[in-house]
Amino acid sequence: MIRLATYNIEWFNALFDDDGQPLPDDQPSARYKVTRGQQLAALALVFRALDADGVMIIEGPDTGSRRSTVRALEGFAALNGLRTSRAVHGYPSDSEQEIGFLYDPARLSVRHDPQSSPDVARFDGSYRHDLDADGVSEMITFSKPPLELAVVTDTGVDLRLIGVHAKSKAPHGTRSEAEFARISIANRRKQLAQCLWIRARAEAHLAAGDRLVVLGDFNDGPGLDNYERLFGHSGVEIVMGLAVGQRLTDPHAEMALASRVGLTPTTARFWLAPQKRYFEALLDFIMVSPDLARSDWRIWHPFNDPQISRDLSEALLAASDHFPVTVDLKL
Repeated sequence: MIRLATYNIEWFNALFDDDGQPLPDDQPSARYKVTRGQQLAALALVFRALDADGVMIIEGPDTGSRRSTVRALEGFAALNGLRTSRAVHGYPSDSEQEIGFLYDPARLSVRHDPQSSPDVARFDGSYRHDLDADGVSEMITFSKPPLELAVVTDTGVDLRLIGVHAKSKAPHGTRSEAEFARISIANRRKQLAQCLWIRARAEAHLAAGDRLVVLGDFNDGPGLDNYERLFGHSGVEIVMGLAVGQRLTDPHAEMALASRVGLTPTTARFWLAPQKRYFEALLDFIMVSPDLARSDWRIWHPFNDPQISRDLSEALLAASDHFPVTVDLKL
């Protein structure tokens, strides 16, 4: 059994200096009323509790002229004595939010292994799709290119991993309802095109007989907003696929798709200031190929999982606005 996790860590980059050293001090973090030391301690507690062999980290520390995602993640692991002591990073993003993979080198051998084909470019390239149904294909790019990994377990099992941080649909700074709708629809079109790109890559792996795991934050999910009705499917459904035998499995997404009374799992919790309340959403997924469908999934939700202790619950709330999702792969 191999345990994989996906974890979106809010403002992880703000917890490191330019040399990649963690800052476990009493200065404010970017989390509301949480110091850098408190957030780092909370994250350490969460990582130990997860006890995962590999963690796909979304919104990881920045890579640039001075900063390094790998150096920061390995520094975090060293500070806390984590067995997931090695890190890998792919193509840098144009933001301070990187996709990185922190793993246990005794359990997994990992390398960045981007793929391409005549029909589907690498994720640092571009993808053509007719976004507005005008008969003209637009050029689509990723602001945060997915991380493609070739993984071999300690028992010699090959896996393909694709780490995803899809574009958010939330429009900011709009001045009217019409502008809000226009930007929302444009963002949704772009996100769906990105998900079609990811699905094309997934289909190539399925055709090759690869064991595939697609995991990360899609900023999207079945029934998340009204624009899904306009386009027919959410991005998550597109990546999962529709054809029998070629469909990726995520039981939390399937539960949301089947729900008729609003009962659905959630993986993220946000404070909405105008409403003065929290809003929860299902944004984080681990989708697996049919040969891995017998695996076991878990959302580490501090309020909904009765196995989570009070201390771990407090740590989860201090660590991020997303909660980790794990899958125990039955190989």
